Amino acid sequence: MFDVLTSRFDGIFTRLRAKGRLSETDVDAALREVRLALLEADVNVSVVRDLLARIRERALGQEVSKALTPGQQVIKIVHEELITTLGSEAVPLVDASPLVVLMVGLQGSGKTTSAAKLARHLRSRRPLLVAADLQRPAAVDQLEALGERLGVPVYADRRARPARLVKAALREAARDGHGAVIIDTAGRLQIDRELMRELSDVAKAADPDEVLLVVDAMTGQDAVNVAKGFLSHVDLTGIVLSKLDGDARGGAAISVREVTGCPIKFAGVGEGLEDFEAFHPDRMASRILGMGDVLTLIERAEATFDAEEAARAAEKMEKGTFTLEDFLTQFQQLKRMGPLQDLLAMLPGAGSTLGGIEIDERDLKKVEAIIRSMTPEERQNPRIIGGSRRRRIAAGSGTRPQDVNRLLKQFADAQKMMKMLAGGRGLPGLPGPIPGRRRKR
Repeated sequence: MFDVLTSRFDGIFTRLRAKGRLSETDVDAALREVRLALLEADVNVSVVRDLLARIRERALGQEVSKALTPGQQVIKIVHEELITTLGSEAVPLVDASPLVVLMVGLQGSGKTTSAAKLARHLRSRRPLLVAADLQRPAAVDQLEALGERLGVPVYADRRARPARLVKAALREAARDGHGAVIIDTAGRLQIDRELMRELSDVAKAADPDEVLLVVDAMTGQDAVNVAKGFLSHVDLTGIVLSKLDGDARGGAAISVREVTGCPIKFAGVGEGLEDFEAFHPDRMASRILGMGDVLTLIERAEATFDAEEAARAAEKMEKGTFTLEDFLTQFQQLKRMGPLQDLLAMLPGAGSTLGGIEIDERDLKKVEAIIRSMTPEERQNPRIIGGSRRRRIAAGSGTRPQDVNRLLKQFADAQKMMKMLAGGRGLPGLPGPIPGRRRKR
């Protein structure tokens, strides 16, 4: 979502780093560019004004004038003030048992899907989903289908009024020992009296510990107006940003916290039910400014990769015995972490280092298809793959023999490199063995 904004900031910061000393004119010129970048990203005007005022006050103060590298110090200030705008620190859900969460939002904001994602996030607490959206056609069916996929029970009664349904659901949750109750409520295409009256009745019946407003991150500044509209009628405790993986400019994510005063608690970062993360202002600010997000990358890896399998793969790499079978296993686990382009964006400096390089997911699917078209014996020992086998693999994977040849060559080169590293002989073109390794006798 933040690709364009990140690119703009990278250019601004590159120019700042090149300057040995910064005058007031230099600071003002940089802030003008920052202002334009934020406004183009559809950030709320008042948020931009307040953010730049704080940055300018600090950038022209003693902490920059006395710094050894003023440009780096200004970048640090921008980073810190952006974190403040996004909310300073992560705000978790309140500690309650059972935890009752009321999900509210406009129709089409991703509310029902976010309710299911939150249920998955809280699966250790045996959550109960409550289908209290009786206005939108098929809303109950959608929630029941999502609950079935997750293995989470859904309480539904299409004939009851929402408030009465919620009371009955809470009684069932208490009787069955559910540790969390997540209530999906009705939405409209716009805020109206009927919607707010029904929402008020449901809130009284539920007496929720959390009221989370689901905001579509792709709606730009309008998301701020939606949040303010709900805030005037409901006691919101937090915000869920849905569709943060979209191609919008990201203004809602930067604006909504400061305008409403409500913390952003979660973000939907993909279409899968697992694509749901706790919102960390410091990590999001780093990603926006092109500084990466290594902590989130590590957390995704820990949640995705099997530790024993990863250890075995690392040992095989070290010994130079890593096979295409092992590669396919690791590749499948990597796919579960999300799009590779998004993962690369979490690496510090990846934006400026890789420039505008785009990774075509179709090429990755082609690699997987080729390996899947091989027999187990061929994956273990690719050397046996001759001309006829190459043609068979290409036909089975919908590719060309040249594609199979290219993959086999690349894998053979990688195996050679692994063996050289394992033997302590160093990389080609580099002098001497790898430090800490002994040559094999």
